[in-house]
Amino acid sequence: MSAPLSKPLVGQVALVTGASRGIGRAIARRLGRLGAAVSLCARQRTPLEEARKEMEAEGIASLAVVADVSRSQDVDRLVQTTRHELGEIDILVNNAGVGWFGPVQHATEEDWDRVLETNLKAPFLLLRAVAPAMMERRSGHIIQIASLAAKNSFAGGALYCASKWGLLGMTQSAAEDLRSFGIRASVVCPGSVLTEFSPHAGKNPDKMLRPDDVAHAVEMIVLQPPRSFISEVLLRPTEKP
Repeated sequence: MSAPLSKPLVGQVALVTGASRGIGRAIARRLGRLGAAVSLCARQRTPLEEARKEMEAEGIASLAVVADVSRSQDVDRLVQTTRHELGEIDILVNNAGVGWFGPVQHATEEDWDRVLETNLKAPFLLLRAVAPAMMERRSGHIIQIASLAAKNSFAGGALYCASKWGLLGMTQSAAEDLRSFGIRASVVCPGSVLTEFSPHAGKNPDKMLRPDDVAHAVEMIVLQPPRSFISEVLLRPTEKP
């Protein structure tokens, strides 16, 4: 029996990292409203549980797993728990991210490690963890939330840009590795989004993107007919903030 048109993702399982707030929370909610069971992952338990309760109140099947996705043992536990509680993962959204902004000469090795491990190593670990089962089923979506910083450099953005440029390159290569197995790897590059993530000094918040704008792009990707896939989305506000 096919899924109802209003809930086209019924029977599918989505794993969303950085899902306790902002963009990740909006994406998880959107996928849940489309019918998917959603595994929510973040480092802090309290906001993660709040997000899960929000999904539960809407009748969305959901699971909250506290994990540091830059650690392979946490990734393995996250994936195993999701499979045990919800089923095989059909959609992976790598959204967890951190930033460090300032002159590159002032950055420490610890700053570099924190940004690159969360923004680039973690998506690699998760992709590696879920891809084999997707390959066996010959279907799946892997969606990386990058940034327009993957395309454009800016003063103070050396570490963040390095992580997002790397994520873009990894995703494009992964798409070629996996497309023959029916797996579609995509990247979404939003501009400035009104969240707590980074400072937006001098920008008009009324003109900035919202988390739901990014969630809409993810919805568009996962609902693309199976004969094609959207490899990259550049998402900008209508007016410059």
